Amino acid sequence: MPAPSSQQDAINAFINVANEMKNDGASIQFVSTALMRACAVYSTYVVAGNAGALRESGIDKLKELFAQELDVIQRAKLREAGLDPETGAQK
Repeated sequence: MPAPSSQQDAINAFINVANEMKNDGASIQFVSTALMRACAVYSTYVVAGNAGALRESGIDKLKELFAQELDVIQRAKLREAGLDPETGAQK
C-alpha cells in the first residue's frame, strides 16, 4: 500500500478497512472497539516504544488528545448538519 499523502487519506484508509470488516459480517461495535484498541496500542508504541508502557501522565495526555480530536469531529458534524457547534441548536 502506498503511503497516504495526507491525514485525510490515512483516515479514509482506516475507515475503508473498518467498512470491509463490517461488510464481512463484523458488528460495528466490534470494529469500533478494535479500532480504538489499535489506536491505543499504536499510540503507546509511538510514545514508549515496543517494550514500553505509559505512566498515568502519559495516559492522561493521550485521553486529552483523543478528547480534542473527538471534539473537532463532532463540531464539524454539527456544522455539516446546519447546527451551531457550540449549542447544537439550529442555525
